[in-house]
Order: sequence, then C-alpha cells, then structure tokens
Amino acid sequence: MNPYIRLLRPINCVMASLAVPVAIFIMNQEFIQTKYIIVGIASVIVFLVTGGGNALNDYSDREVDKINHPDRPIPSGEISPKNALILSIILFSVSVVLAYLFLDFLTAIVVVLAIFLLGVYEGFTKRLGFVGNLNVSALVGLIFIYAGFLTHEYFKSLFPFLLAFLSNVGREIAKDIEDVSGDVDRKTLPMRIGITKAREVSSSFFLAAVALSPLPYFFSLFSIYYIPVVIVSDIIFVLAAITVFYNAGKAQRISKIAMVFGLLAFFAGGF
Repeated sequence: MNPYIRLLRPINCVMASLAVPVAIFIMNQEFIQTKYIIVGIASVIVFLVTGGGNALNDYSDREVDKINHPDRPIPSGEISPKNALILSIILFSVSVVLAYLFLDFLTAIVVVLAIFLLGVYEGFTKRLGFVGNLNVSALVGLIFIYAGFLTHEYFKSLFPFLLAFLSNVGREIAKDIEDVSGDVDRKTLPMRIGITKAREVSSSFFLAAVALSPLPYFFSLFSIYYIPVVIVSDIIFVLAAITVFYNAGKAQRISKIAMVFGLLAFFAGGF
C-alpha cells in the first residue's frame, strides 16, 4: 500500500465518515433523505479531518514509533516528518474550505473546532493524562454536535454528545489503569491519584452516563424505541462500572460494547 495512504489509516477514516449519516439520521431522518449530497460532503469532510488527524498523530509520535511501531511510514523512512505534517495541513485546509463552501457557518465552526482539538491533543493534552482523556472524549462526542448543527437540531444533539463524552471518559481512564506500567511519557490519572481512586472515577463516569441516559426520552427527543435498547446499554455500562474495580482492561472492553448499544439506542430512538 502507498505509504501516504497508510499514513491516513483509511479504514479509520471510512469508519469515521460512515458515522456521519448515522448521526444525521439520529438527528433528522428527513434531512438524510432530502439532502443526501450535503450528507455526502459532510462525510467527506470527516474523512479528511480524520486522515489529517492520523497524519498529525504519526508526526507527533515519530520518535516513540521508532521503538513501538518501526514499520509505520515515518520511522521506516518512507515519508519524511515534514511531508507528513504538510499532508496533515493540506487535509485540514481542504476540509475547512469544503465546510465553508457547502455547509452553514456554525457547522463549519464545528469542523474548525475538531481540528483545533486534534491539534491541542497532539501538541499538549496527550501528555497530561486526564485532560487528554477529556479532549479525546470531546472529539468522540463531537460527531453528534456536527450532525446536530448540520440539521439544526441543536438541543437534541447535546444529549448524545454528553452521554458519549461521559462514557468515553470512563473508558479512557480504564485504559490508563490498564496501561499504567507502560505509560512512561504521560502523567495519567492513575499515576496522579492512585489506581484505587482512578477506578472510582472511571466507574463514576460510567454511572453518570447511565443516570442521564433517560433524559433524551423525557425531553421527547427520542421515541419509545429508545428505551429498551438504552436499558441494555445501561446494564452493560453498570457491569463495566463494577468490573473496573478488579479488571480495568476487561471493563474498557465491556464499555465499548455498551457504547455500541448506546449508539443503537440513539438510532432506534430516531424512528
């Protein structure tokens, strides 16, 4: 495979772009049926931002990757760090231009915000542990804000964003607990407050997501179909919240399953 394509991690880019029509469907079914060209362009923008973020990540991690991932394009010498950074800037720039030309102003601002958060993470918050957890989780939830602003469903988008944010923070902390012995270049939450307290914080974020999960239905934002699926998601999140106290690695994997069911709950609630 061409090293520049490998640098972008195209599978990740495709998965991220496919999340766009799903998120838009959750926000407004009619929009995805009548404005499919805009949906396509919005998906391409996310593909470009994700690819730019991946290239920036490899640029940022180029020294660490000499040991951990020597086969990647930069440490293997197939692409220079300068060219990787230039490619990232080009992809980010094209995504902003497309957003300016085809999307409304507020949605274009969300695109700029996503790029800003990616840059801040790679340049600053990645090494700060918990702040980095918050940064990554905001990016995960931002897809719903993006879809909400595109469809003008501003209030409706806040709840999926919040639930995705809370649950992902719990998962990120669980991952840091699992990797605490190998994180030598980051000051993670388990390192700062201890593993026991970090387990409590991780569990609290999972349970906060569970506690707030009924709100979209109570505000009449989702249909009754949301309830049975979100109950399944909540049960799995509670299991993750318990499991994190004795096996953080297993808890973060369980939470990933719960997040899939959470997305399915949003999807079902859109009908």
